[in-house]
Amino acid sequence: MRNKILLLGSGELGKEVAIAMQRLGQYVIAVDNYENAPAMQVAHEFEVINMLDGDELDRIVTKHKPDFIVPEVESIRTERFYDYEKQGFTVIPSAKAANFTMNRKAIRDLAAIDLGVKTAKYKYATSYQELKEGVAFTGMPCVVKPLMSSSGKGQSVIKTEEDIEKAWNYALEGSRGDLMEVIVEAFIDFDYEITLLTLTQNNGNTLFCPPIGHRQERGDYQESWQPMTMDSVHLKQAEAIANKVTKALGGSGIWGVEFFIGKEGVYFSELSPRPHDTGMVTLAGTQNFTEFELHARAILGIPVLHIPLITNGASAVVLADKENNNFPTFTGLNEAAVFPNTDFKIFGKPTTRPYRRMAVALAHGIENTIILVEKAKEVAAKIKVS
Repeated sequence: MRNKILLLGSGELGKEVAIAMQRLGQYVIAVDNYENAPAMQVAHEFEVINMLDGDELDRIVTKHKPDFIVPEVESIRTERFYDYEKQGFTVIPSAKAANFTMNRKAIRDLAAIDLGVKTAKYKYATSYQELKEGVAFTGMPCVVKPLMSSSGKGQSVIKTEEDIEKAWNYALEGSRGDLMEVIVEAFIDFDYEITLLTLTQNNGNTLFCPPIGHRQERGDYQESWQPMTMDSVHLKQAEAIANKVTKALGGSGIWGVEFFIGKEGVYFSELSPRPHDTGMVTLAGTQNFTEFELHARAILGIPVLHIPLITNGASAVVLADKENNNFPTFTGLNEAAVFPNTDFKIFGKPTTRPYRRMAVALAHGIENTIILVEKAKEVAAKIKVS
C-alpha cells in the first residue's frame, strides 16, 4: 500500500501531513517555491518550483507520476488539476474542490448562488473605482479580502471613506498569484466564529470534528480552542451547510469550513479543502486522530468510524517580530516546558519576517477552554525567535 504523494505546499500544515503519511508507510515528495520548507525536511524528495507556472507543474507531475496530488496552499495553477484528473491522476479532494476553493469568488458564488447558503452581502472589484462601488453596496463597516490569499494576508476593514484606497492597495499587496481582484463583504455582527473540520470519505460517511473556536488578528489566527461551546441548533445548521458544500465539490479529505455565528444564525464564511491552521489544536490530543491523520486516512481510503472528543485543548501561535534570511534559533524552550499538560511544536521555517508563524504552543486537560487558552499563551510567551 505504498503510494506516491505529491504534496503541493510544504509549510507547517504540509509538514504534519507528510509526517502522517510517513507513519502510514507512504512516499512523499514535498513541493514549494523556496528551499528548506518545513515539509521538505521530513519528505523523501522535494522540488522547488513556482507552482503558479503551469508548465512547471506539468513537468513535476510527469516526472513523479504520483498516486495522489495533494494541494496544501492557494498559490497553485489549480485549473491544471482538471487535466491531471483526465490523465488518471487523483487530485485531493478533487480538481473541482481545489480549483473552486483556491479562489474566493468561485466558492462564494457556489455557496450563495448555486446552493443558497446564507453568507454576508458581497461584491467583487477589479479596480479602485469598483471597490468604491462595492463599499456603497455593502455599506460600512465592511471587509476587503484578495480573492486569492492565505493566513489573512491582504485583509482589512473599511470604516471610513479614507480607508477605501488603503484597503485596495493592501489587498493587492497581499494577493497571491496574478489575480488582481478583491471581494468586499458586509460586516456581520457575529458573536463568535468557528472552524468545523469536516471529514469526507470514500465510503460516503461524512464526519465532523468537535467545533473549534478561534481569535484572529490581522486576519490570521492567534489562538484556537476545542471544543467551542455553542448552541446545538447552530451546530446542526453548520454541519448541514458543511455537508452540502463539500458534497457539491466532491472528493475525500479533511475540510476546514469557517462560519460566523450571530443572533441571526449561521453564516458560511470560507472553506479550505485541506487541514486548517486553527486545527493545529488537534495536535494537543483533543481527538482520537489529529486533523492531519484524518486527512491522510481519507486520502488513502482508510475508514474512520467516529471522531470523539478526548480532552479539551487550546493552541497559541509563536510569531517572529523581524525579518531574517538565516535559519532562526529559539530560546526559552526549557522555561516553556515546565507547564503541565502542555507541548509546543517548532515548524523549522528557514527565514523569518514580522508576524510570521514560527511555532505553536498547545495545552490540554479537563479545564475550561478559556483557562487552557491562557495556559497555551503562557507557554508561547516563553518561546522567543532569535
